Amino acid sequence: MIVTRAEDFLEAISNPAFAADLPATARAAFMVTPLDFSLADESASDNRYMDLSARPDALRALAEHAQLARRLSEDVPVVSFPGDPEAMDGVFPNNAFASARGRLIVGRMRHPVRQRETARADIRRWFVDMLGTEVIDLSARNLVAELTGSLVIDRARGIGFCGLGERCDMAGARAMHDAFGLRLTWCFELAAGEYHTNVVLAILAGRAALIAPSGFADEQTPRAIASLYPERTLWISAAQKEAFAANAICLSPDRVWMSTRARASLTTEQRELLDSWGFAIGSVDLGEIEKAGGSLRCCVGEVF
Repeated sequence: MIVTRAEDFLEAISNPAFAADLPATARAAFMVTPLDFSLADESASDNRYMDLSARPDALRALAEHAQLARRLSEDVPVVSFPGDPEAMDGVFPNNAFASARGRLIVGRMRHPVRQRETARADIRRWFVDMLGTEVIDLSARNLVAELTGSLVIDRARGIGFCGLGERCDMAGARAMHDAFGLRLTWCFELAAGEYHTNVVLAILAGRAALIAPSGFADEQTPRAIASLYPERTLWISAAQKEAFAANAICLSPDRVWMSTRARASLTTEQRELLDSWGFAIGSVDLGEIEKAGGSLRCCVGEVF
């Protein structure tokens, strides 16, 4: 079922079929190492979190990424693929590749510089040859679908939250709904200037949500999402959103990962709330990588 109105979403989730009875977190993670890390002018055209004047230090970015892989391996096995200097945004593979049980999903990127990533044979072979998955390839279709950048998924319930815009159109949303095998997808408009849903929303192991209400075009949207997580929604301010506080991920049921900048933006009360809900905060310094307009969640592809 795909819905486009808050009232239809609220009616749908009242159905007991949307119980949290599926695996909430991934079995493993994959990443793409930054190589000669730099900023892509094409991506900056619709990513206001990028500043082309703030050029990253490639060696420091490489060190940050290695530390991130090491830390995430505390929760799940992590595989890192070599980067490609011709695909500058390849360090954010979750937009190009994602998985559902038994499936590798290849996205359809908006910008040509990112379309290079989806042609990578090594990531495809690893999923097919090592994990025995089938490939659902959206990369050549007439649509835009930047996977788990545009689509934030409550894996426990099989519900997708899809922000429409330049990085995802309605055809892409329908294709992702089918590819991920979702029970319900709600498609809504992001606020002007927002490029990906995973910068304004995170679902934490099916038990809680981080929501930046300023990132949505309609104020009803974040309130309706929050109704699925009563008393377990952490509201993120616009300033905290800019610090990537909502660009977070759970790879285990009891820890949420975010960058050190994101963690530092949270108030003591917010950190205590997460702790009371059973989430420790793991954080890694990603100051150089964040200059490319994404943060920790964007660096992580999940294996289900």
